[in-house]
Amino acid sequence: MNNRPFILISNDDGYHANGIKTLVKILSPIADLLVCAPEAARSGFSCGFSATDYLRLKRRHNMGDIEVWSCTGTPVDCVKIALSELCKDRLPDLIIGGINHGDNSSTNNHYSGTMGIAKEGCMKYIPSIAFSSCNYNENADLMPLSEYIIKIINKVLKEGLPKGTCLNVNFPSNPPFKGVKACRMTWGRWVNEIQKNHHPRGYDYYWVVGEYVNDEPEAQDSDQWAVNHGYVAITPTKIDVTDYEFKEQLDKWNL
Repeated sequence: MNNRPFILISNDDGYHANGIKTLVKILSPIADLLVCAPEAARSGFSCGFSATDYLRLKRRHNMGDIEVWSCTGTPVDCVKIALSELCKDRLPDLIIGGINHGDNSSTNNHYSGTMGIAKEGCMKYIPSIAFSSCNYNENADLMPLSEYIIKIINKVLKEGLPKGTCLNVNFPSNPPFKGVKACRMTWGRWVNEIQKNHHPRGYDYYWVVGEYVNDEPEAQDSDQWAVNHGYVAITPTKIDVTDYEFKEQLDKWNL
């Protein structure tokens, strides 16, 4: 009998990205792995899926003996199609997004395709985690994350997660790390998001760019403070976004 956990891995940087290859290298000694990831970068797709186009799967062989598939769709598409077509005989014990090349703390949580993977798994009632590094270098050495990744995964496999909760884990740009902090999401926002340009053929076009502003940089219980001060930030994220306190006020509106 195989007692090794079965883990489904995806990302939003593409099946060929350094981060997902590193994650496979970290986890292959302790788990059976299946990789289904976008064929190209799909950053910023959040929980988006392909409602108006078909999907294609292609078997890849870029990670040794690990079963790897690329999908033409979004990160969430990858989870959906993997669970439907590639996991018929065995459901994953865990779904993981990452390792992402870039910070997914604060309100980036809502835009992140890496978090979309974790949220989709969570909505399927499968324990799910997103791992991101604040180091944007696509060739960065991410192996120093391994000790923390294995500890977090083993704890989740042993203890489970509450229904409707997944984990958003963000690592500082560079090791060594000072430790792990359980955090809340930081209040922050993106500004100067649209860059307008004029095309030589006579029309205007626009790039979505932007600069992130941390609106509470000294809040020591927040995920941004943690990663900015050398800590691994774990932010539990709920699928149920109902504001229960305000709901009580709405009940009094007599609508």
